[in-house]
Amino acid sequence: MKKKINLLAILTLCMLVVFGCSNDGTEKGGTGAEGSKSSEEKGADEKINLKMAVFPADEEVFKKGYEDFKKEHPNVEITFETFPQQQYYEKIRMQLSGGDGYDLFTGQMDNMIDTGILAPLDDYIKETGMDVTGYGTMFDTFKSDGEVMSLPYRKSNWMLYYNKTLFDEKGTDYPSDDMTWEQFRELAKKMTSGSGNDKVYGAYLQQWPSTWYMGAVQKGASVIDKDLSPFKDALQVRLDLENDGSIMKWSEQVSTGAHYNAAFQKGNIAMNIIGDWHVAQLRQGEAEGTMNFDWDVVPIPHPEGVEKNTSLALPVSIMMNKNTKHSKEAFEFLQYMTGKKGAELLASEGYLTGFMDEDVKNAYLGDGTQQPENLHYFLETKEYPEYPMLPGVKNIVIEQIFKQEGELALIGQNSVDDAIKEITKRVEGEWASKYGN
Repeated sequence: MKKKINLLAILTLCMLVVFGCSNDGTEKGGTGAEGSKSSEEKGADEKINLKMAVFPADEEVFKKGYEDFKKEHPNVEITFETFPQQQYYEKIRMQLSGGDGYDLFTGQMDNMIDTGILAPLDDYIKETGMDVTGYGTMFDTFKSDGEVMSLPYRKSNWMLYYNKTLFDEKGTDYPSDDMTWEQFRELAKKMTSGSGNDKVYGAYLQQWPSTWYMGAVQKGASVIDKDLSPFKDALQVRLDLENDGSIMKWSEQVSTGAHYNAAFQKGNIAMNIIGDWHVAQLRQGEAEGTMNFDWDVVPIPHPEGVEKNTSLALPVSIMMNKNTKHSKEAFEFLQYMTGKKGAELLASEGYLTGFMDEDVKNAYLGDGTQQPENLHYFLETKEYPEYPMLPGVKNIVIEQIFKQEGELALIGQNSVDDAIKEITKRVEGEWASKYGN
């Protein structure tokens, strides 16, 4: 009997030891939220791995931001991935739906809101005491059903970039900061010369719908309006420039895979209308020695009766996956890149930031040693949103309706009048009715 009692005591003691070891000496256990630990509880040395998708043009500056961020967060490892611009949203949506998703990703919020994958940020903003005053009125743009679903790290205002060397060689005055679209057309004709490999184009317009419909948006028109008549004049401007031979035809751009950055850096284009991100691209070209000409910026042309330096603005934001296993660390990097610290870095690299204060403005303008000389124009624009940040506007209205019908006019298969009529009909039938417009 004594032997049995001793054996039972030994077995009981062993079970207690095993139980204690399995619970790591704590009272809590299991795999649920109650038993999980933050990185602080686990120790600052434990590696936290995050994955983030970024636009191709922004990859390098995000890597720079991370290098600074990890000085205070040495245990956080971030892997950045990117895809060609045309496939970007398709690729990240595919990865997210396949379960091999990202903790963070950049882009236009309206392209991702329908996935249901975005994490509301309100609680994180409140808990960290994050300063959101620097976003101004744009802060409300990133709300859906009253919740903040992303924060902007840059806003893409458009500007006219010009090759000063070409203007100097031709003895022509530089573009004015107060040109109408008709004056721009005349200047583009004047700057066009040569043929074949020696041709100098007066201007370049990327083959996106926004490069032809911007004139209508400058008037305050929206792509989901009932009355889309302002877009008629805007489309006609592009066709007039093509007919003048002042810009590369849309069909040639598509067939050759032409791109605004490579085209302008080649040195045979006098004027290029594109967004603020082009500043960073041109500075990189200068640093790498791929450019051998002087350049500057002025505001984009405007319709008659519209105030000068009226621009499109399309904020680009960072979103967080609601299923991330490291929400605290993910938000910390989101906060860094979209807040004051990240804004100062982005601004110093030539990006027009979502967060803006005097320090960020000074960082954006720099010490005056970098081109362009007239960078200040970006800080003085009157902005109209390129399109409403509503689900489906970009994917349905712009990438399908405006793109498809506009292309038919640009290749001569439809008139401008009929193209706008068809756009109006399709917008009303496929989009506006959903919102009772």
